[in-house]
Amino acid sequence: MKKTLLILLFVVCAFIANAQQAPLQADPNVKIKLDPYKPTDTSAVNQSIIFTAVQQEPDFVGGREKFNLYIKQNLNYPDNARKDNIQGKVFLGFVVEIDGSISNIKVLRGISTECDIEAVRLLKSSPRWNPGLQNGHNVRVHYNIPVEFKL
Repeated sequence: MKKTLLILLFVVCAFIANAQQAPLQADPNVKIKLDPYKPTDTSAVNQSIIFTAVQQEPDFVGGREKFNLYIKQNLNYPDNARKDNIQGKVFLGFVVEIDGSISNIKVLRGISTECDIEAVRLLKSSPRWNPGLQNGHNVRVHYNIPVEFKL
């Protein structure tokens, strides 16, 4: 038993002594990229990566109030939905591109086929947005909005 404890103590001391070695020196020829969101070639990243969170979110030119006004002025309530008293919110997901244009529009949660189609049409016809910013560069950003249908 004493021998086992002595051997165990010796092994533990050897591990402790080994851990006390000087840290490895960094190779000066190896360059480490510290910020993966700040690449050296921003044009390639800006056109391929779609961000979900950025330093400055994209927004409709003029802000949320102007977007609500745009919806109010341009929304064509579908006749069948009006007749059937269909109301609610259509949730859309889309990408705001680096030039502010809208792409990849998808209905995340709809209320009826006619209302969903109208919400997509409305967003497709919207003017360019202010693009999202990451590290001072325009980037592609995935964004979600609700479009409300209310009688």
